[in-house]
Amino acid sequence: MATTKVLAGARVVLPSGVVDDGRLVVEGTRIAASAPESAEIIDVRGHWLVPGFVDIHNHGGGGASFSGSADDVLKALRTHREHGTTTLVASTVTDDMDVLVQQAGLLSELAEQGDIAGIHFEGPFISPCRKGAHSEALLRDPDPAEVRKLIDAARGRAAMVTLATELPGGVDSVRLLVEHGVIAAIGHTDATYEQTVQAIDAGATVATHLFNAMPQLGHRAPGPIAALLEDERITVELIDDGVHLHPAALQLAFRQAGAGRVAFITDAMDAAGIGDGRYMLGPLEVEVRAGVARLVEGGSIAGSTLTLDRAFHRAVTVDGLPVEDVVTAISAGPAKLLGVYDRVGSLEPGKDADLVLLDDDFRLKGVMRRGEWVVGPQLR
Repeated sequence: MATTKVLAGARVVLPSGVVDDGRLVVEGTRIAASAPESAEIIDVRGHWLVPGFVDIHNHGGGGASFSGSADDVLKALRTHREHGTTTLVASTVTDDMDVLVQQAGLLSELAEQGDIAGIHFEGPFISPCRKGAHSEALLRDPDPAEVRKLIDAARGRAAMVTLATELPGGVDSVRLLVEHGVIAAIGHTDATYEQTVQAIDAGATVATHLFNAMPQLGHRAPGPIAALLEDERITVELIDDGVHLHPAALQLAFRQAGAGRVAFITDAMDAAGIGDGRYMLGPLEVEVRAGVARLVEGGSIAGSTLTLDRAFHRAVTVDGLPVEDVVTAISAGPAKLLGVYDRVGSLEPGKDADLVLLDDDFRLKGVMRRGEWVVGPQLR
Protein backbone atom coordinates (compact mmCIF):
# COMPACT_ATOMS: atom_id res chain seq x y z
CA MET A 1 0.00 0.00 0.00
CA ALA A 2 1.33 3.44 -0.94
CA THR A 3 2.65 5.59 1.88
CA THR A 4 0.71 8.83 2.29
CA LYS A 5 2.42 12.03 3.38
CA VAL A 6 0.79 15.34 4.24
CA LEU A 7 2.91 18.47 3.89
CA ALA A 8 1.16 20.87 6.24
CA GLY A 9 1.32 24.56 7.02
CA ALA A 10 3.14 25.96 3.99
CA ARG A 11 2.03 28.66 1.59
CA VAL A 12 1.00 26.50 -1.36
CA VAL A 13 0.96 28.01 -4.85
CA LEU A 14 -2.01 26.54 -6.75
CA PRO A 15 -3.39 27.49 -10.18
CA SER A 16 -6.11 29.41 -8.33
CA GLY A 17 -3.62 31.39 -6.23
CA VAL A 18 -1.67 31.15 -2.98
CA VAL A 19 -3.20 29.21 -0.09
CA ASP A 20 -1.81 30.17 3.31
CA ASP A 21 -1.44 27.40 5.91
CA GLY A 22 -2.12 24.90 3.14
CA ARG A 23 -1.95 21.11 3.02
CA LEU A 24 -0.62 18.98 0.20
CA VAL A 25 -1.31 15.25 0.22
CA VAL A 26 1.14 12.90 -1.50
CA GLU A 27 0.06 9.29 -1.99
CA GLY A 28 2.72 7.14 -3.63
CA THR A 29 3.93 8.97 -6.73
CA ARG A 30 0.98 11.35 -7.05
CA ILE A 31 -0.80 14.22 -5.40
CA ALA A 32 -4.03 13.12 -3.74
CA ALA A 33 -7.20 14.97 -2.77
CA SER A 34 -7.42 13.60 0.78
CA ALA A 35 -5.42 11.62 3.29
CA PRO A 36 -6.19 8.80 5.74
CA GLU A 37 -5.81 9.39 9.46
CA SER A 38 -2.68 7.22 9.41
CA ALA A 39 -0.85 9.57 7.03
CA GLU A 40 2.57 10.92 7.95
CA ILE A 41 2.35 14.65 8.77
CA ILE A 42 5.35 16.79 7.82
CA ASP A 43 5.24 20.28 9.30
CA VAL A 44 6.49 22.76 6.68
CA ARG A 45 5.23 25.98 8.25
CA GLY A 46 7.23 29.05 7.25
CA HIS A 47 7.89 27.66 3.78
CA TRP A 48 6.51 27.82 0.26
CA LEU A 49 5.40 24.80 -1.74
CA VAL A 50 5.59 25.26 -5.51
CA PRO A 51 5.43 22.83 -8.44
CA GLY A 52 8.63 21.19 -9.65
CA PHE A 53 10.41 23.31 -12.25
CA VAL A 54 10.23 22.53 -15.98
CA ASP A 55 13.31 23.41 -18.07
CA ILE A 56 12.87 23.25 -21.85
CA HIS A 57 16.45 24.33 -22.73
CA ASN A 58 19.37 22.76 -20.87
CA HIS A 59 22.70 21.39 -22.12
CA GLY A 60 24.08 19.85 -18.92
CA GLY A 61 25.38 20.32 -15.42
CA GLY A 62 27.33 18.69 -12.63
CA GLY A 63 30.37 18.45 -14.90
CA ALA A 64 28.46 16.43 -17.50
CA SER A 65 26.70 17.12 -20.78
CA PHE A 66 23.55 15.94 -22.54
CA SER A 67 25.80 15.50 -25.56
CA GLY A 68 27.76 12.83 -23.67
CA SER A 69 27.25 9.23 -22.60
CA ALA A 70 24.19 7.84 -20.81
CA ASP A 71 26.08 8.15 -17.52
CA ASP A 72 26.85 11.80 -18.32
CA VAL A 73 23.20 12.49 -19.08
CA LEU A 74 22.06 10.93 -15.80
CA LYS A 75 24.71 12.86 -13.86
CA ALA A 76 23.56 16.16 -15.36
CA LEU A 77 19.95 15.23 -14.66
CA ARG A 78 20.70 14.51 -11.00
CA THR A 79 22.38 17.90 -10.64
CA HIS A 80 19.39 19.82 -11.96
CA ARG A 81 16.88 17.72 -10.01
CA GLU A 82 18.74 18.65 -6.84
CA HIS A 83 18.08 22.27 -7.82
CA GLY A 84 14.35 21.76 -8.34
CA THR A 85 14.06 20.85 -12.03
CA THR A 86 11.87 17.75 -12.01
CA THR A 87 11.03 17.87 -15.75
CA LEU A 88 13.79 18.58 -18.26
CA VAL A 89 14.28 18.66 -22.02
CA ALA A 90 17.85 17.71 -22.94
CA SER A 91 19.46 20.11 -25.43
CA THR A 92 22.23 19.24 -27.86
CA VAL A 93 24.66 21.67 -29.50
CA THR A 94 25.89 21.93 -33.07
CA ASP A 95 27.96 18.96 -34.18
CA ASP A 96 28.38 16.67 -37.19
CA MET A 97 25.02 15.30 -38.31
CA ASP A 98 26.18 11.72 -37.69
CA VAL A 99 27.07 12.63 -34.10
CA LEU A 100 23.71 14.33 -33.55
CA VAL A 101 21.84 11.36 -35.02
CA GLN A 102 23.70 9.00 -32.70
CA GLN A 103 23.04 11.22 -29.67
CA ALA A 104 19.37 11.47 -30.59
CA GLY A 105 19.17 7.69 -30.39
CA LEU A 106 20.71 7.63 -26.91
CA LEU A 107 18.54 10.45 -25.61
CA SER A 108 15.38 8.95 -27.06
CA GLU A 109 15.94 5.82 -24.95
CA LEU A 110 16.18 7.96 -21.81
CA ALA A 111 13.04 9.82 -22.85
CA GLU A 112 11.21 6.51 -23.29
CA GLN A 113 12.24 5.59 -19.73
CA GLY A 114 10.83 8.88 -18.44
CA ASP A 115 14.18 10.35 -17.40
CA ILE A 116 13.92 13.32 -19.76
CA ALA A 117 10.89 15.01 -21.34
CA GLY A 118 12.31 15.04 -24.86
CA ILE A 119 15.16 16.33 -26.99
CA HIS A 120 15.91 19.88 -28.10
CA PHE A 121 18.24 20.30 -31.08
CA GLU A 122 19.91 23.72 -30.88
CA GLY A 123 21.89 23.79 -34.08
CA PRO A 124 23.23 23.07 -36.61
CA PHE A 125 20.50 24.94 -38.53
CA ILE A 126 21.43 28.41 -37.29
CA SER A 127 22.93 31.61 -38.67
CA PRO A 128 26.72 32.02 -38.85
CA CYS A 129 26.09 35.71 -38.07
CA ARG A 130 24.52 34.80 -34.73
CA LYS A 131 26.24 31.53 -33.94
CA GLY A 132 27.15 32.32 -30.32
CA ALA A 133 28.90 29.29 -28.83
CA HIS A 134 28.38 27.01 -31.83
CA SER A 135 31.07 25.84 -34.24
CA GLU A 136 30.71 27.83 -37.46
CA ALA A 137 32.39 25.08 -39.48
CA LEU A 138 29.56 22.68 -38.59
CA LEU A 139 26.62 24.98 -39.31
CA ARG A 140 24.29 24.24 -42.22
CA ASP A 141 21.10 25.56 -43.78
CA PRO A 142 17.86 24.03 -42.49
CA ASP A 143 17.21 21.71 -45.40
CA PRO A 144 13.94 19.89 -44.52
CA ALA A 145 15.53 16.56 -45.48
CA GLU A 146 18.31 17.13 -42.93
CA VAL A 147 15.87 18.28 -40.28
CA ARG A 148 13.85 15.13 -40.94
CA LYS A 149 16.96 13.02 -40.19
CA LEU A 150 17.03 14.37 -36.63
CA ILE A 151 13.29 13.93 -36.16
CA ASP A 152 13.52 10.31 -37.30
CA ALA A 153 16.60 9.62 -35.15
CA ALA A 154 14.72 10.88 -32.09
CA ARG A 155 12.00 8.23 -32.60
CA GLY A 156 9.12 10.46 -31.60
CA ARG A 157 11.01 12.11 -28.73
CA ALA A 158 12.09 15.32 -30.48
CA ALA A 159 10.52 18.13 -28.47
CA MET A 160 12.00 21.20 -30.16
CA VAL A 161 14.37 22.35 -32.90
CA THR A 162 15.92 25.82 -32.96
CA LEU A 163 16.24 27.30 -36.45
CA ALA A 164 17.39 30.48 -38.13
CA THR A 165 14.24 30.50 -40.20
CA GLU A 166 15.49 33.15 -42.66
CA LEU A 167 18.01 30.68 -44.08
CA PRO A 168 17.18 28.64 -47.20
CA GLY A 169 14.70 25.92 -46.24
CA GLY A 170 13.89 27.58 -42.91
CA VAL A 171 10.18 28.20 -43.37
CA ASP A 172 9.65 24.82 -45.04
CA SER A 173 11.44 23.20 -42.09
CA VAL A 174 9.11 24.98 -39.68
CA ARG A 175 6.14 23.46 -41.53
CA LEU A 176 7.79 20.03 -41.42
CA LEU A 177 8.34 20.28 -37.65
CA VAL A 178 4.75 21.33 -37.06
CA GLU A 179 3.51 18.37 -39.14
CA HIS A 180 5.48 16.03 -36.89
CA GLY A 181 4.37 17.61 -33.62
CA VAL A 182 7.77 19.16 -32.88
CA ILE A 183 8.12 22.72 -31.57
CA ALA A 184 9.79 25.04 -34.08
CA ALA A 185 11.85 27.65 -32.22
CA ILE A 186 13.30 30.79 -33.77
CA GLY A 187 16.79 31.51 -32.52
CA HIS A 188 20.43 32.20 -33.36
CA THR A 189 18.86 34.21 -36.16
CA ASP A 190 19.63 37.27 -38.24
CA ALA A 191 16.03 37.54 -39.49
CA THR A 192 14.19 40.74 -40.21
CA TYR A 193 10.83 41.54 -38.62
CA GLU A 194 9.04 40.47 -41.79
CA GLN A 195 10.94 37.19 -42.07
CA THR A 196 10.16 36.41 -38.44
CA VAL A 197 6.45 37.06 -38.97
CA GLN A 198 6.54 34.68 -41.94
CA ALA A 199 8.08 31.93 -39.77
CA ILE A 200 5.50 32.48 -37.02
CA ASP A 201 2.69 32.26 -39.55
CA ALA A 202 4.22 28.97 -40.75
CA GLY A 203 3.94 27.56 -37.21
CA ALA A 204 6.95 28.60 -35.10
CA THR A 205 5.90 28.97 -31.46
CA VAL A 206 9.06 29.60 -29.38
CA ALA A 207 11.74 32.29 -29.22
CA THR A 208 15.02 30.67 -28.22
CA HIS A 209 16.57 32.78 -25.41
CA LEU A 210 14.91 36.03 -26.51
CA PHE A 211 17.31 38.98 -27.04
CA ASN A 212 20.37 36.72 -27.12
CA ALA A 213 21.89 35.68 -30.49
CA MET A 214 19.58 37.87 -32.57
CA PRO A 215 19.56 41.48 -33.88
CA GLN A 216 18.81 44.19 -31.35
CA LEU A 217 15.45 45.91 -31.30
CA GLY A 218 15.59 48.93 -33.60
CA HIS A 219 13.09 51.72 -34.19
CA ARG A 220 13.34 51.48 -37.99
CA ALA A 221 14.34 47.84 -38.22
CA PRO A 222 12.54 46.16 -35.30
CA GLY A 223 13.92 42.74 -36.21
CA PRO A 224 12.83 39.46 -34.64
CA ILE A 225 12.45 40.75 -31.07
CA ALA A 226 9.42 42.91 -31.83
CA ALA A 227 7.75 40.18 -33.89
CA LEU A 228 8.34 37.55 -31.20
CA LEU A 229 7.17 39.71 -28.32
CA GLU A 230 4.02 40.99 -29.96
CA ASP A 231 2.60 37.68 -31.18
CA GLU A 232 0.34 35.78 -28.76
CA ARG A 233 1.35 32.50 -30.39
CA ILE A 234 4.96 32.79 -29.21
CA THR A 235 6.47 31.61 -25.92
CA VAL A 236 9.66 33.54 -25.15
CA GLU A 237 12.55 31.86 -23.36
CA LEU A 238 14.35 34.09 -20.84
CA ILE A 239 17.64 33.38 -19.03
CA ASP A 240 17.37 35.19 -15.70
CA ASP A 241 20.93 34.92 -14.43
CA GLY A 242 21.89 38.60 -14.32
CA VAL A 243 24.36 38.04 -17.18
CA HIS A 244 22.32 37.30 -20.31
CA LEU A 245 19.74 40.04 -19.75
CA HIS A 246 19.70 43.49 -18.19
CA PRO A 247 16.88 43.58 -15.62
CA ALA A 248 15.07 46.21 -17.70
CA ALA A 249 15.08 43.91 -20.74
CA LEU A 250 13.65 41.08 -18.69
CA GLN A 251 10.96 43.35 -17.27
CA LEU A 252 10.10 44.59 -20.76
CA ALA A 253 9.66 41.05 -22.04
CA PHE A 254 7.67 39.95 -19.02
CA ARG A 255 5.30 42.91 -19.21
CA GLN A 256 4.81 42.60 -22.95
CA ALA A 257 4.39 38.83 -23.14
CA GLY A 258 2.86 38.19 -19.72
CA ALA A 259 3.74 35.28 -17.44
CA GLY A 260 1.80 32.80 -19.55
CA ARG A 261 4.05 33.40 -22.56
CA VAL A 262 7.38 33.30 -20.70
CA ALA A 263 9.48 30.19 -20.12
CA PHE A 264 12.37 30.68 -17.71
CA ILE A 265 15.21 28.45 -18.89
CA THR A 266 18.77 27.79 -17.79
CA ASP A 267 20.57 27.14 -21.12
CA ALA A 268 22.95 25.50 -18.67
CA MET A 269 26.21 23.84 -19.65
CA ASP A 270 28.44 21.38 -17.79
CA ALA A 271 29.59 23.88 -15.14
CA ALA A 272 26.11 24.36 -13.66
CA GLY A 273 26.23 23.19 -10.07
CA ILE A 274 30.04 22.85 -10.18
CA GLY A 275 31.89 26.16 -10.54
CA ASP A 276 34.69 27.87 -12.40
CA GLY A 277 37.12 26.06 -14.67
CA ARG A 278 37.63 24.78 -18.23
CA TYR A 279 34.87 22.78 -19.93
CA MET A 280 33.78 21.63 -23.38
CA LEU A 281 30.53 22.70 -25.05
CA GLY A 282 30.24 20.34 -27.98
CA PRO A 283 33.56 20.70 -29.85
CA LEU A 284 34.37 24.14 -28.35
CA GLU A 285 36.36 24.92 -25.21
CA VAL A 286 34.73 27.10 -22.57
CA GLU A 287 36.18 28.92 -19.59
CA VAL A 288 33.97 29.74 -16.61
CA ARG A 289 35.04 32.66 -14.45
CA ALA A 290 32.95 34.03 -11.59
CA GLY A 291 30.11 31.83 -12.81
CA VAL A 292 30.08 33.26 -16.36
CA ALA A 293 30.78 30.83 -19.21
CA ARG A 294 32.58 32.17 -22.29
CA LEU A 295 34.32 30.57 -25.24
CA VAL A 296 38.08 30.42 -24.82
CA GLU A 297 38.42 31.51 -28.44
CA GLY A 298 36.41 34.65 -29.20
CA GLY A 299 34.87 35.23 -25.78
CA SER A 300 31.21 34.68 -26.71
CA ILE A 301 28.89 33.79 -23.84
CA ALA A 302 28.60 29.99 -23.89
CA GLY A 303 25.35 29.03 -22.24
CA SER A 304 25.06 29.57 -18.51
CA THR A 305 25.86 28.03 -15.14
CA LEU A 306 22.31 28.74 -13.98
CA THR A 307 20.00 26.40 -12.11
CA LEU A 308 16.27 27.10 -11.95
CA ASP A 309 16.18 27.51 -8.17
CA ARG A 310 18.53 30.47 -8.61
CA ALA A 311 16.37 31.81 -11.43
CA PHE A 312 13.29 31.55 -9.19
CA HIS A 313 15.07 33.34 -6.34
CA ARG A 314 16.29 36.14 -8.59
CA ALA A 315 12.93 36.59 -10.31
CA VAL A 316 11.19 37.20 -6.97
CA THR A 317 13.86 38.97 -4.92
CA VAL A 318 15.68 41.03 -7.60
CA ASP A 319 13.14 41.42 -10.40
CA GLY A 320 10.23 41.81 -8.00
CA LEU A 321 7.91 39.48 -9.92
CA PRO A 322 4.89 38.00 -8.12
CA VAL A 323 5.45 34.44 -6.92
CA GLU A 324 2.42 33.19 -8.84
CA ASP A 325 3.78 34.65 -12.09
CA VAL A 326 7.19 33.07 -11.53
CA VAL A 327 5.55 29.69 -10.95
CA THR A 328 3.65 30.13 -14.21
CA ALA A 329 6.84 30.94 -16.13
CA ILE A 330 9.00 28.26 -14.52
CA SER A 331 6.52 25.38 -14.24
CA ALA A 332 3.00 25.67 -15.64
CA GLY A 333 3.76 27.50 -18.89
CA PRO A 334 6.64 25.26 -20.01
CA ALA A 335 4.60 22.16 -19.07
CA LYS A 336 1.71 23.36 -21.24
CA LEU A 337 4.11 24.10 -24.11
CA LEU A 338 5.46 20.54 -23.94
CA GLY A 339 1.97 19.07 -23.73
CA VAL A 340 2.59 17.48 -20.31
CA TYR A 341 0.48 19.78 -18.14
CA ASP A 342 -1.90 16.90 -17.45
CA ARG A 343 0.93 15.32 -15.40
CA VAL A 344 3.22 18.11 -14.16
CA GLY A 345 3.46 21.89 -13.82
CA SER A 346 0.96 22.45 -10.99
CA LEU A 347 0.05 21.05 -7.59
CA GLU A 348 -3.26 19.35 -8.31
CA PRO A 349 -4.73 15.95 -7.34
CA GLY A 350 -3.89 13.23 -9.83
CA LYS A 351 -0.67 14.84 -11.06
CA ASP A 352 2.85 13.62 -10.35
CA ALA A 353 4.04 14.62 -6.89
CA ASP A 354 6.75 16.93 -8.23
CA LEU A 355 7.34 19.85 -5.89
CA VAL A 356 9.89 22.27 -4.53
CA LEU A 357 10.06 23.48 -0.95
CA LEU A 358 11.39 27.03 -0.49
CA ASP A 359 12.00 29.04 2.67
CA ASP A 360 10.77 32.58 3.29
CA ASP A 361 13.78 33.93 1.41
CA PHE A 362 12.98 31.68 -1.58
CA ARG A 363 15.98 29.44 -1.03
CA LEU A 364 15.57 25.78 -1.93
CA LYS A 365 14.94 23.53 1.08
CA GLY A 366 13.57 20.37 -0.50
CA VAL A 367 12.75 18.71 -3.81
CA MET A 368 10.33 15.85 -4.43
CA ARG A 369 9.96 14.02 -7.73
CA ARG A 370 7.18 11.49 -8.22
CA GLY A 371 6.67 11.21 -4.49
CA GLU A 372 10.33 10.61 -3.59
CA TRP A 373 12.55 13.18 -1.93
CA VAL A 374 15.44 14.12 -4.21
CA VAL A 375 16.52 16.63 -1.57
CA GLY A 376 15.04 15.82 1.83
CA PRO A 377 13.24 18.67 3.59
CA GLN A 378 15.66 20.95 5.39
CA LEU A 379 13.40 22.49 8.00
CA ARG A 380 14.22 25.05 10.63
